[in-house]
Amino acid sequence: MCLSTWIPARLHVCVCVCVCVCMCVSVCTAPANAQIVHSGAACNVKDDNISERIYTIKEGDTLVLQCIVKGHPRPQVRWTKTAGSASDKFQETSIYNETLRIEGIQRVQGGRYYCKADNGVGVAAIKSIRVDVQYLDTPVLTVHQTISDVRGSYYQEKTVFLRCTVNSNPPARFIWKRGNTLIEQSKDNGVDIYEPLYTQGETKVLKLKNLRPKDFADYTCQVSVRNVCNIEDKSVTFRLTNATSPPMIRLSVNDTVVVDPGQDVIITCEVTAGFPPPTVTWSRYPGPLPLSAQVRGPTLILRAVTPADAGFYNCSAVNNVGNPARKNINLVVRSNNLTFQITPDSNKDSESIQMGRDLKLSCHVDATPQDKVNYTWYKNGAPVFNSESLILLRSDPDMAPGTSSLEIVDMKFRDLATYSCVANFPGSRVPELRVDVNISQNSGEVFPPLSVSVVREGGNAELVCLVDGKPPPPILWSRVEKDLLMPSGKPIVETPDGRLRLRNVSRDMMGAYRCQTAPYNGLNIRRREAQVQLSVQYPPVLDPVFQDVRSRNSQMVTLRCTVLRSNPPRLTDIRWFRNGDFIRMPMPDLKETPELKFKLEPTNNGTYECRVSNNAGTSTCTFNVSAQPYNAEFYFDTPNPVRILKGNNYSYNLQWTQKDPEATDRIIGYWISVWKICVQKPEKGVLLSYTISDLRIPLSYEVRLAPVTTYSRGDYISRTIQYSEHHVCGFEDDRICGFSQDRSDVFDWTRQNHLTQNPKRSANTGPETDRSGTKEGYYMYIEASRPRVQGDKARLLSPLFNVTSVRGPKGSGRVPYCVSFYYHMKGKHIGTLNVLLRVRSIASVDSVVWTKSGHQGVDWKKAFFDISPSGPFQIVFEGIRGPSFEGDIAIDDVSITLGKCKQENTVASAGKTGNLHSARHLLKLLLLLESDRGQTN
Repeated sequence: MCLSTWIPARLHVCVCVCVCVCMCVSVCTAPANAQIVHSGAACNVKDDNISERIYTIKEGDTLVLQCIVKGHPRPQVRWTKTAGSASDKFQETSIYNETLRIEGIQRVQGGRYYCKADNGVGVAAIKSIRVDVQYLDTPVLTVHQTISDVRGSYYQEKTVFLRCTVNSNPPARFIWKRGNTLIEQSKDNGVDIYEPLYTQGETKVLKLKNLRPKDFADYTCQVSVRNVCNIEDKSVTFRLTNATSPPMIRLSVNDTVVVDPGQDVIITCEVTAGFPPPTVTWSRYPGPLPLSAQVRGPTLILRAVTPADAGFYNCSAVNNVGNPARKNINLVVRSNNLTFQITPDSNKDSESIQMGRDLKLSCHVDATPQDKVNYTWYKNGAPVFNSESLILLRSDPDMAPGTSSLEIVDMKFRDLATYSCVANFPGSRVPELRVDVNISQNSGEVFPPLSVSVVREGGNAELVCLVDGKPPPPILWSRVEKDLLMPSGKPIVETPDGRLRLRNVSRDMMGAYRCQTAPYNGLNIRRREAQVQLSVQYPPVLDPVFQDVRSRNSQMVTLRCTVLRSNPPRLTDIRWFRNGDFIRMPMPDLKETPELKFKLEPTNNGTYECRVSNNAGTSTCTFNVSAQPYNAEFYFDTPNPVRILKGNNYSYNLQWTQKDPEATDRIIGYWISVWKICVQKPEKGVLLSYTISDLRIPLSYEVRLAPVTTYSRGDYISRTIQYSEHHVCGFEDDRICGFSQDRSDVFDWTRQNHLTQNPKRSANTGPETDRSGTKEGYYMYIEASRPRVQGDKARLLSPLFNVTSVRGPKGSGRVPYCVSFYYHMKGKHIGTLNVLLRVRSIASVDSVVWTKSGHQGVDWKKAFFDISPSGPFQIVFEGIRGPSFEGDIAIDDVSITLGKCKQENTVASAGKTGNLHSARHLLKLLLLLESDRGQTN
């Protein structure tokens, strides 16, 4: 290692000659692990079972879930939700971020959220948390009245039901009041309070039996969720009087209204009864009210109606007494769509107009009602009347309802003429509609054979399906493949001239299109059809688009640019370039895969391009060719990388891996900022380590790392290492954060998790999982089974903390520390857990600073206290075996923090919502990527 001076804020000064330092290596690749922690506006977070948590939040607040991941390489994160994805529609951050944020969460967004972390090593890690959205709507109070005869008397009994309904989570509690007085069923024989069975607890009914004068009063229904998430109670009040009655309405128009297009429609829904005064609303089925609709009190105004405005309109009057009053109006808007058909002699299966055979002309208007339409037929402008050769049908039974037909019997030359059908609407402002049909012997349709239309991607295309016939029918276009829609998104498109025009054509539009004659406005015969093939030309599709190629010097390199598809398939040119300069070489075979071979030298590293062309354009494969080694990748999950040294200094254990070290020349070392270190031959998937010492407390440093080969140096990667006063240990690493067993005790503490527990262990003692409830998380415990006997002691020693160079607060020579940890003491034979402060001086002195004995419940509990050591110190956890085997004691998440304990300075806050995330199945001692990685034991 070279002599150097480290200066914070990204400045480094190096003075000296570098020498090689050997590296330590250990296996590094680790499968993904994950844990969900929370922040935001949570009301409550509790454990549902050992593997899932319940996150309670108020509707409208902000949900923030963070998936703390661990593994090497760094896992990719994706959020999902039960019954679908955690859609971006409801959040401000992507579902692929480690943090999921949902502003203004709604009740429908409650459910189980899953965080999946995957890095391609082993099985993906999946954790879940259930989000319970709490809410309380304003209650709705409705009144229902019944009147029944009382036998043997001359009066009637009037009973009133006040029904209060609310939507809430959790279920609401109901309180009824008359005026300001609470109604209690046990103290008033005139009332019943009950819950209808079919409403599942969201409705309470107040029944007023045989209505009394005092029952005419103000009634309040108050609902409460007992201040969950600080949700305040809500209430609704109704005044019951002897005038209370349900609503009644009547309309100013008939049930069916027929109007012309462009006409204004005004409908009034008059309230004839009801107290309190009802509120009138308008709606439409199907669909909402038209955008042009105006509602003024009980009146609905529709301006310049169109056929799209037709439908059923509903008027509703509500005053929360009885059932709402409703009336429906069917609005019919007359249509002006006139179509015709020419039917040759159907008795003789004719498909053309022939002399001596019958012919039928049909005329139809899509109008409602049909009986309001009058049809008139003309021949060469003269009215047509019934005769032996011309038969008029007002409503043709063989055609659609409301169709008028003119039958020509035994057609003669005199019948070749122009026939006109005129439709008019008596009493309507809709103008008459007219269609002219020219009948001649050569009326018919002829389609061209299959044709092909060729267009370049991004251009415009016109598919033509020509029709030779009189009259020419409309053409209906569709895709030949049944599952494909037309470019417009519709299954069928009609064109009057047989020309389908497509703009901005893309390759997915390529394929066969079917054109057919429409069954209207032409001969009513078997439908004719043909196909048109659309061929879209596009530049070659190549693979790879980009590839990073690393190789050793003097090795042969082969670059291949594969043509996946191309239209037209014939290539016209293939050219290779290096750093933008054309490489002169023999013309390659256009039928073979483009390929370039050369020996890699320091002078020909660079960017290579293969440009492949056809008649539609040019595409490029790009290759970055280099003998430079791949970048190293920092390992951010090093357990306890910080060590405190003498003289207010600390060291940092920097770890990283090397991607594919065999791809280039042998890596002989690394530049770490201004130091050069040598390594044994790095291997793929092996962790490299180097300890940087003599760092000053509390400064932070930027570290830059680059691999070095005989001929070149790789690119630098950088990260910031930072000293932190937090010393948290979750015992996830087998080195247990520098803790050690006391050699002078009787037996040792044991490191264990749920997966390593003895299945035959004592069932009524010891924890099921670590403190966070995950099966993968570790903890330390003492085993009380044989051969242990009462009074046996096991001591666990923390690393040594050097405090000689640190001064205490003003007026004090000692520095306070906060010791925090979780303990588990379940069992009827629990002994004692002591925490001792061992101060190192000429002779070590132990003093008990915390103690607990006996059964303490089934859950993990937190303890914290202050110490003020007079010199270098250690914390000692002493477990003492009780009278029998059901006496296992466990500890977890030990935290030693400079300064006095604060309410928020707990393992829970440091481990879940602070800067140091104690993610259990993430090796709990997770050091954040940038600002919080420097944690000590």
